[in-house]
Amino acid sequence: MASRVRRGAIKALRVLIRPVRRAQGYGGKGRGGLVVEPYRGYGSRDEIFLIGRVFRQSPGIHGEDPESLRAQWRDLRRRIARRKVAGAAVTARFGGDAARVETDRDGYFRVHLHPSGLPTGAGAWHGVSLVLEADPPIPAEGAVFIPPSGCRYVVVSDIDDTVMRTGVANKLKMLWRLFVEDAESRVAFPGVVALYRALHAGAGGSEGNPMLYVSRAPWGLYEMLSEFFQRHGIPAGPVLFLREWGLSWTHPLPRRATDHKQALIRHMLALYRDLPFVLIGDSGQHDPEVYAQIVEENPGRVLAVYIRNVSRDAGRIEEIVRLAGAVARAGSSLVLAADSVAVAEHAASLGLIAADAVAGVADEHAADAETGPRRETARITPEPPGSDGDAAKTPIAPEAIADALAGDGAVPATVVVEPEKPAVLSGLGS
Repeated sequence: MASRVRRGAIKALRVLIRPVRRAQGYGGKGRGGLVVEPYRGYGSRDEIFLIGRVFRQSPGIHGEDPESLRAQWRDLRRRIARRKVAGAAVTARFGGDAARVETDRDGYFRVHLHPSGLPTGAGAWHGVSLVLEADPPIPAEGAVFIPPSGCRYVVVSDIDDTVMRTGVANKLKMLWRLFVEDAESRVAFPGVVALYRALHAGAGGSEGNPMLYVSRAPWGLYEMLSEFFQRHGIPAGPVLFLREWGLSWTHPLPRRATDHKQALIRHMLALYRDLPFVLIGDSGQHDPEVYAQIVEENPGRVLAVYIRNVSRDAGRIEEIVRLAGAVARAGSSLVLAADSVAVAEHAASLGLIAADAVAGVADEHAADAETGPRRETARITPEPPGSDGDAAKTPIAPEAIADALAGDGAVPATVVVEPEKPAVLSGLGS
């Protein structure tokens, strides 16, 4: 056990110091050199968005073996001692467009460009030229994901308790799970890797559907989350949407993330206005509330909402009922899922993934040591809105959801709420 913890600690240390060593700029030259740290961006053929940060970073020791434990601990201290730079000017260029932006009080800069054309044959990822105004100027390069023309829908997924176990907001717990525990124990949803690969590939097998991951975790966890996604082969990128917590000695608690998820999803809906959406989350936090609001605001845009059934709290039924009502009124589908297999089966029925991909999700799910018995899926068909003359009436009775969730509390239930003729994705797989 001790040797495993030691190996895990060394791996964690290497990930933690990665931003220091990858820093683009003069972080290793001179006293307190400037560095640029761009995060992976996203966009469409019409506009792109990219976030980055500017720091002052102390130099390393010239000639020191970078793989030595002393050098790695020194680099960790360099990361901790980084100082954000407010008011720094960065010029970004991409696809014939350019913009000059300044960093905010936390050192972040935000780029929004309107390309006139895209590089040909470059795949879905494209380089963005960045120059930090300094003496001399500091060049850097970011990357943005632009969906291929063959993509057919957009997936927006929560991370904590949806992709991986609770602990995104707890660095020590996350480090332990990421580098010490076995791989299977770090995946919240057994089968999630095969499921997300299938969603990214789509029913056609090579659609490259955008996979956008939203979390309330701070940007400081970016490297660890990225490492987690890469180790498991979870697509794509990843494109992560985190937030700045704004911690300091005078403000030790995170800033409030008011409407963080809603704002991001609304932005994605506007950016990819020609594509339908699939929303994935869990029942333990605020996903049902957030997704209910999004579905109500955008009728016809959300094909399906998949919620992992992780909560045993009866008080959550009220929010599930609200979400189910919003989904029913919009003619969409809701799956309160006990496992990834339930999601895959429903996604295949809508033409979101290939039918044979369900077997791959089932195999991955069955290989998990914690996989238990499955309950029979409960299906609820809501009344059409206004079918009884009362357009304001909720199409689903709360008792129907409660009854479907009742039973052995140790075995999560799967509840499918969908119209008699659910919307099926047109084209391949329909």
